[in-house]
Amino acid sequence: MNFIIENKLLFIKKSIPSSVTILVVSKNHGISYIKKLYEIGHRDFGENYVQEMKKKYLLLPKDIRWHMIGRIQSNKIKYIIPFIHLIHSVQKLKHIKIINEIGLKQKKVISCLLQIKICQENSKSGINYEEAVRILENCYYMKNVKIIGVMGMATLQKEEEKLHNEFIFLRKIYNIFKKKYGHKILSMGMSRDYNIAIKHGSNLIRLGTIIFGNRKKNYLF
Repeated sequence: MNFIIENKLLFIKKSIPSSVTILVVSKNHGISYIKKLYEIGHRDFGENYVQEMKKKYLLLPKDIRWHMIGRIQSNKIKYIIPFIHLIHSVQKLKHIKIINEIGLKQKKVISCLLQIKICQENSKSGINYEEAVRILENCYYMKNVKIIGVMGMATLQKEEEKLHNEFIFLRKIYNIFKKKYGHKILSMGMSRDYNIAIKHGSNLIRLGTIIFGNRKKNYLF
């Protein structure tokens, strides 16, 4: 099974531009699986829950780049700041302020992405363009938090035209912020639609199901 997982990741890496980072979504998947991907050189892993991420961090090599892709909870931010590489799901100015305050105490600059809502599904959260601008204007001079890009999740429907339109929409926002604020990351595209997202400029894709298959219950073993 592990051999198949390794081959899946290597195959995808060879099929996409080298400029695109693959974030392996490892939530609810075993440490042994992460180790196998680590052994072939992969370093970027994404988790939804603080407690799970912290457990895995303590048990795995310390040069892994951990990405927080789940919703942020104010009272749990402090637990991931010491080792987090990138927080993907920022949607509130108050969270930016908390991240900045903790980063200041720990003498660390925390990189974040703004989560933009690009589809109409209720299950997909995110902020609109105006809200994103307001956050960027308010946190521009904060020294210990840095917003380096945007991310968004497209509709679950298989209508390619809709997917194209949603990715085009986020790309336009990214281009505006890149010009004004120097943003570097445009994160969109998952297992079902990453090839389309890459065509529209995504340079960070999230892949979980296509590599691991269905999530396991006893994920730590």
